[in-house]
This record gives sequence, structure tokens and C-alpha cells, in this order.
Amino acid sequence: MRTEASALAPEQTNERKAAEQTVLSVLLAISFSHLLNDTIQSLIPAIYPVVKESMHLNFTQIGLITLAFQMTASLLQPVVGHYADRRPQPYALAGGMCFTLGGLVLLSTAGNYPLLLISVAFVGVGSSVFHPEASRLAYMAAGNRHGFAQALFQLGGNTGSSLGPLLAAMIVVGPHAQGRLLWFSVAAVAAIVVLWNVGHWYRQNTFRLKPRRRPEARAGQGTLSARRVGWSLTILVALMFSKFFYLTSMSSYYTFYLISKFDLSVRSAQLYLFVFLISVAAGTFIGGPVGDRFGRKYVIWGSILGVAPFTLLLPHASLFWTAALSVVIGLVLSSAFSAILVYAQELMPGKVGLIAGLFFGLAFGMGGLGSAVLGRLADLTSIGFVFKVCAFLPLLGLLTGFLPNLEANRAPVQREKES
Repeated sequence: MRTEASALAPEQTNERKAAEQTVLSVLLAISFSHLLNDTIQSLIPAIYPVVKESMHLNFTQIGLITLAFQMTASLLQPVVGHYADRRPQPYALAGGMCFTLGGLVLLSTAGNYPLLLISVAFVGVGSSVFHPEASRLAYMAAGNRHGFAQALFQLGGNTGSSLGPLLAAMIVVGPHAQGRLLWFSVAAVAAIVVLWNVGHWYRQNTFRLKPRRRPEARAGQGTLSARRVGWSLTILVALMFSKFFYLTSMSSYYTFYLISKFDLSVRSAQLYLFVFLISVAAGTFIGGPVGDRFGRKYVIWGSILGVAPFTLLLPHASLFWTAALSVVIGLVLSSAFSAILVYAQELMPGKVGLIAGLFFGLAFGMGGLGSAVLGRLADLTSIGFVFKVCAFLPLLGLLTGFLPNLEANRAPVQREKES
């Protein structure tokens, strides 16, 4: 028995060492796939003006298109993540992207409203598979740099979300605009090829999914009770509400705000929105490595509560300072998501897929709900009033003070390794 245990020890040691190494090629592959996936998703709102006119839709029907996408994209993600935690599926990412491809092809040819709803629901199903599984893959390839890995993964998605409307403005125009969506099927096919190849690596490295208890975990997070973990997750959900409701106010209504207050043209307002979305992408990437170095709780605290002075100033600023403040807000506020996601995964080791599915689902769901609620508030009051109300949302960042500091011993341990 001792000889057998001794023979297994080197293999276990090698697996542990391999699991602590960051696989940058895999991270770049899924970040690129995230860019392609979210570029395709961002085409859905881009065609609203086209289908509204061609199918004679009202705004309620337009809202139902968003609901069909958001419901499948958000509600299925925790289910997919929980199932994959129990039974990892290395090629599920490529399979999910096939749903996205099918939805995109159907969307480009849909000649009636029911088919339109079915097509966006298919894209939502693809998203519900992609996000939790790709996030799990980022966790696997991260080594000990989980914040960096999630940030690089998110960078691809945010870049795709910002590029999508610009590409749609250049391609999905003129006669037969809806049919031109088919050009984007090239992106879906490219993503399928990349994700199929990544699936080979996934299948050979499932040992990386085993929870690894580090010294700082034994000193901190291992002592948390189930009640404390539940309370911490509740706080994280509240912080997600703050972050995504504010980001929704910007992504959905910033152009209307600029047009209403500063009398800008639609084209000029869209350029200002593009600048904001690029700052969101940059901030997402910055937050991950900073969280690895200084602790995720501090990034969450600084990102959500720290952005409050800028959001409170925004409704009272001139056009120049509105643009400048929007860049700062995008950079600071977006840095929280990677930190929140990795913090939650460390709260519940071994539940990587479930946590990723839950928090990505919340992000989609809160985005859709926030858009509807804020739109209704704007109808009842004004778009300027919406921005004044949303300016107070980052004050919910005060709740971060109630989170346990999982990384209290992280810096000393890391310094000891570096020395």
C-alpha cells in the first residue's frame, strides 16, 4: 500500500504543478471566441429598426424580442453550469455555438414575428451554454491568476459588444439589410472551429477542476459557515444589481441623454457611446490583475463605491466633462465583474460552472430588467431624471464592507513564493 501511494504521489504533484500554471494560449482562444459570440449577440438590437419597419412592429413587440433572448440567455445559464459541474462536457462550447449559428441564420431569413422570436431564443440558448462553460475553461487555464484569466475572457466579450453596433452600421444597412446578417455566420463558424480545438485541451485537463486549497484558503475561507457564504453571495448579488443597472442606463439610454441634453446628432451620440463601451472593455481587463495582486474585495470596494463621485457629477456636467466622466465611470465600474465572479467562485470551490452560470445569468437578466424599468421611468419622467436616480446606485458599494476578506493572507503567501 505504501509503495502504491508513493507511486501516485509524483503524479499528483505533477498535476498540482500543472494546475498552477497559466495557459495563455487557451485564455486567448476563449477570449477571441467571446469577442465573436458577443459581436453576434449585439446584432439583435441593431436590427430592431429594420424589423420594426418591415414587420410593422410596435415597441411592446420589440421589447418581447429582447425578453425572448434574455430569458433563454439568463435562466438557462445556472442550469447549464450546475450540470457541467457534475459532468464536464469538453465539446459543449462548440455545440452551444452551433445553436448561435442556427439562430443567426434563422434571424437573417425570418419573415414573420414568431420566427423572429424563435431565432433570438436560439441565440440565447447558445449564450447560455457559452458563458458558464467558457468561464469554467478560463478558471481551468488560469493557474493561480484567476482574476487575470477572467478579465482577459471578459475583455473579448466587451470588445465584441462595442464592435457589434459599428459593424452592423456598416453591413446591416440598405435594402435586404436583414439578409446581410448572414455575413456574420462566418464569425460563428470561426468560433466553432476554435472552440472544438479548445475542447481537446479541456478533455485532457479536467484534473484542473479539482478544488485546490491554498494556504490562505485554509486560514480564511475554509472557516466560513454556510450562513456566512450565503450572506456573502446575497451581498454580491446586490452589488451586481448596482453595477448592471447603472451600466444598462448608459448602454441603453446614454445616446438619448446626449441627444436630449446637448442636442447632438444620432451619429455623434453613438460615437460617444462607443467611447464609453471601449472604456468598459479596458476597465474589465484592468480589474482582474489588480484583484490578483491586491485582493478582490478591495477591487470590488474601489470599483463600485469608488465610482459614486463620478456618477453623481455626470448629470450636472457639460458635454466635455460628460464625455470625460463617462470614460472614468466605464474604466472604474467595469473592473468589478471579474473580481465579483472569482470572489464568488472562491466562496464555493468546486462550483465553478454553477457560479459562472448564476452570475452571467444575473448580468443578462438584470440588464434586460434594468432596460425595461428605466425605459418606463423615462416615459413617466424624463431621461435626465433617470440619470439622476441611477447616479446613486454605486452607493450600494458600501455593502462590500460586510464581505469577509478571503485574501487576508494572500499577499504574504505570494511574497514568500516570489522570494
